This record gives sequence, C-alpha cells and structure tokens, in this order.
Amino acid sequence: MSDFVEAFLNPEIALAAAPILWLGFQQTLLLSLLTVPLGLGAGVALAMLSTRREPWLRFPLMAFIDIFRAIPPLVLLVLLYAGLPFAGLDLGAWGAVAAAFLLNTGAYYAEILRAGIEAVPRGQHEAARALGLRSWQRWVFVVLPQAVRNVLPDLIGNTLEVVKLTSIASVVALPELLFQARQAQSVTFNATPILVAAVAYFLLLWPFVRLLSAMENRQLAGRR
Repeated sequence: MSDFVEAFLNPEIALAAAPILWLGFQQTLLLSLLTVPLGLGAGVALAMLSTRREPWLRFPLMAFIDIFRAIPPLVLLVLLYAGLPFAGLDLGAWGAVAAAFLLNTGAYYAEILRAGIEAVPRGQHEAARALGLRSWQRWVFVVLPQAVRNVLPDLIGNTLEVVKLTSIASVVALPELLFQARQAQSVTFNATPILVAAVAYFLLLWPFVRLLSAMENRQLAGRR
C-alpha cells in the first residue's frame, strides 16, 4: 500500500507540481472557452444553411459535416499542425488546435442542431411569418430557441466531449493540463501529477455530468 501511495498519491510531489499544473489548468479553461463558442457558432450557421433546399448548397454542406465528423480529431490536429507547413502555412500549436477543434466540433454541433431545427413544427415557422417577423427574427426568437430546447442534453453532452478533447492538444506541445502533468511526471518519475490532472478534469466536468443526467432523467419522466 505504501508503494501505491508513493507512486500515485505523493503529497510532496503534488505540492511541488501544483504551480505548473495550475498553469496547465488555466490553458485548458482558455482553450475550452475559445473552442466551445467558436464550434457552437459554426454549428448554428451550418445547421441553418443545411436546412436550405437548394441542392448546390445543401449537399456540399452535408459532405463537409460528414467528413469532419468522421475524421478523428487527433488525426485532424496532426494533419493541420504537421502537414500544413509543407504547403507553406504554419498555424502554430494554438492555431492548429483552434482550427481542428473548430472543424470537428462545428460539424458535430451542426448535426445536433439540424436535428433540433427539423423537430420544430412547421406551424411555428408559419405563425412567425404570419406575425410579420423577418427571416432573422424568426430564427432568433422562434426557431432556434425551440431547436436548442429539443436537443439540449445532446448539446451539453457534446460540450463535455469538447472539453475532454482539449487533452489531445498535448500532442502538439500546447501547455494545457495533460501536457504539464506529463512534464511534471517526466521530471519527478512519479504518476502523482497525472492523477492530480485527472482529479482536476473530474472537478471541472462533474457538475455538467450531473446536470446532463438530471436533464435526461427529466426527459424520461416526461415521456412516461
């Protein structure tokens, strides 16, 4: 038992690594606050456009969404970070991570919101049009609020996945939480920093996990 505590729960190493882990945690928060709104905004725009009936617009958008949902985020990140410089475009670590997450999360948010938009009854569109609302007013005040409510658990679940995916930024040496924990581990030859990072992720995401569970239970209760 003492060997386990020494390897995974060493308080001295945890305290020594705390400053660098705190910096990594801040980077993770910053990355999440950047990628989630950007991905959600791109998802809203793509979802709205994908509801158009023009084949020349709809089919390319559907292909775009399918492609970036199918490509693993890690592969996309490495491609942007290590591949684009051969084409003369170096995004750097932050740029590559932001672009990869924007493409991947935007595609997922778009598909979720598209389903929510299609679940809004056509009568709501007609009623808004009858009231004299302009196109953007119908979207902002009538369609999108109902669409978001229809798929809110899915949106929250996808957001949780986005925050967890920030850990892959360590692959391109962006100093987020996991990268800093691995750096501390390489110096101390001890797994305690990794465990501390895991606890930090848990504390960050657990309230949202409970919120998602509560919403899902409420939906199930409403169907009975």
